[in-house]
Parts: sequence; structure tokens; C-alpha cells
Amino acid sequence: MSGKVIHAGTAIGCPHGGRAGAVPSASHDVLVDGLTAVSGTAVHTVTGCRRTVDGIPVPCTSVRWTPADGGVLLDGSPVLLDSTSGLCFTAGMVPQGPPVVTGSSHEGVSCG
Repeated sequence: MSGKVIHAGTAIGCPHGGRAGAVPSASHDVLVDGLTAVSGTAVHTVTGCRRTVDGIPVPCTSVRWTPADGGVLLDGSPVLLDSTSGLCFTAGMVPQGPPVVTGSSHEGVSCG
């Protein structure tokens, strides 16, 4: 799998306009463009999702990633790439669609 490494400055959102923020592991000493690289163990919390069903709010609250095997490891967990598969979920763990990775003001590092 190839793509740009996701780091703490990468803009990630849900398909409904919410923003997902990564909480990288405190043990990570790997920096990309001066920002902490993010692995598959990072928790991504979604805020600002406006999704409703029949007028009832059902916002995305988290992103779960499915990193491919065989990639670069960070503390034993695969590094997330902008091409890594993932899904946004409600608080009740109902899938709501894939996250939107739009990049950042930094170029990042390519893996391929």
C-alpha cells in the first residue's frame, strides 16, 4: 500500500462535515514535518458531525482504521496512510461511511 503518512496535522473528517482529531500514542517519537506520526492504535474522535436520520441527530463520534499488513510499523502498529481504509461510527458503533482525508498544510512523507 502506498500513500502519505498521516500525522497530527493531517485534516481528517467524517462524510457529513465533522472533523476527526487524532490522539497519538505518547510513546511515539517519530515526527513527520515536525508533527507526530499516527499509527493504527491512535484514537480519532469526531466532533461537529451534522448527520440526522428522520430529524434525529445520529452524528459520527469516532473513526476506526483497518491498516494493511506489511507496511511501516510504529511501536509495532502500522503507520496510517492517507490511503488506509477506515470507517466513521456513531456512539452506538453504527458505521456511517469512510473518513475523508484532505491532507494538511504539510507535504508529509510518502511510503510506497
